[in-house]
Amino acid sequence: MKLKDIISSLNLEARGKIDKSSADKLDKDITRGYVSDLLSDVMANSEEGDLWITLQTHPNIIAVASMKGLAGIVIINGRQPEEEMVRKAEEENIPILLSKLPAFELIGRLYKLGIVGLKGNA
Repeated sequence: MKLKDIISSLNLEARGKIDKSSADKLDKDITRGYVSDLLSDVMANSEEGDLWITLQTHPNIIAVASMKGLAGIVIINGRQPEEEMVRKAEEENIPILLSKLPAFELIGRLYKLGIVGLKGNA
């Protein structure tokens, strides 16, 4: 499923400006997600192209997402990112998405859309 379709299906709010390079990321196919609030865990266990679900709003998550080649970051529980984080996300072309849902509910909805946590477990 394309990231833009996930955004629409789950009523996610995009933060920051979308330019051509980040708009291309919205057309990326997402098949896997990863949820964690520990940066070291995401660095060790996420895979390129994953959609990262977290409650973290610190700018350091952009560096991790960029380093790992993640497809985007969904911030849960209605939390708002720091402005510095939004600027860094724009620089790195990392889509920042916001959800009012708690992690458990958001992940369940992603799973219903066909987004799994492990490859081959759909």
